[in-house]
Amino acid sequence: MIRLTIRQMEYFEALAETLHFGRAAALAGVSQPALSAQIAEMEERLELPLFERGGRAVRLTEEARALRPRIERALAEIRDIEAAARRGRTPMEGRFRLGVIPTVAPYLLPRLLPALKARFPALVLELREAVTATLLDETAAGRLDGMIAALPLDHAALAIEPLFEDRFFLAVPSDDPGFVSPPVPPESPALERLMLLEDGHCMRNQALEICTAARRAALANYGAASLTTLLQMVAHGQGVTLIPEMAVAAGVVSPELKVVPFAEPMPARTLAFAWRRSAGRQDECRTLARIVRGLSRQAQEMDGERAPQRDQHHEAEREGGLAVADAVRGDVDGGMRIA
Repeated sequence: MIRLTIRQMEYFEALAETLHFGRAAALAGVSQPALSAQIAEMEERLELPLFERGGRAVRLTEEARALRPRIERALAEIRDIEAAARRGRTPMEGRFRLGVIPTVAPYLLPRLLPALKARFPALVLELREAVTATLLDETAAGRLDGMIAALPLDHAALAIEPLFEDRFFLAVPSDDPGFVSPPVPPESPALERLMLLEDGHCMRNQALEICTAARRAALANYGAASLTTLLQMVAHGQGVTLIPEMAVAAGVVSPELKVVPFAEPMPARTLAFAWRRSAGRQDECRTLARIVRGLSRQAQEMDGERAPQRDQHHEAEREGGLAVADAVRGDVDGGMRIA
């Protein structure tokens, strides 16, 4: 009888995900020789080659591709058993695998991670940054315990809990004379210069929904892999782009950029926390969702306390003849829901 160990299946999962022995070993928390030895033993027991090794390249064999979903389901069941066994014990401890979309992770995690470390020192958080479709698949398959992304999140296997609303602004070159009179209406010709994230990013679809009145053919016909890249392109006068409110408060707006608001009702996205309905860590997922919402409320309260000071500052700016858009930028930079 073939007997695979849980450890071997976990190492297989890590290598199938990374396709790199060094990164897989780091993901599994072991040395590379230890992981390689277990993979070799697994192949010997199965009498099947699982990975094609050629120089630095690692590829799944056809046999491994066929086995992968079954191994993932087996590991998901084992993790559910472990989670069920932890019920009644101290919550929020041990390994928790959290996925976050790229247009949220850099701005949410700097506040979330210290809060979790302070409240739950025994929690070992493993982070995965990927586009929504990838996170949905990995959460449903049990490779992730939970995920944070923007609605809509359509997957029958997942429970979804809304977190907070994150408004969109328009980032434009600071020296562009066409953007001194916000707010920007949805039919503005400026949106025909909108640059988008590449396919797969939910913010790309949200941008296209906002720009319903713009000529689609005139939109920038190339996409960037990150918001940081888009903002650098805008700073050099190559177009305009959307920027979420949480990113502005995180201090990513350089002097070469100006942030202007859209006309009311301002477009926004709703972020949400999702996890498998059948998972054994549902209470912990709800706890994490409450913590994220709590951070949002704290940021709003801090923003409200600063509002009178900002209003006085902005009045002085207007008397000095500064552009309206610069005053709006001061409002945005002053604080927001999640930073």
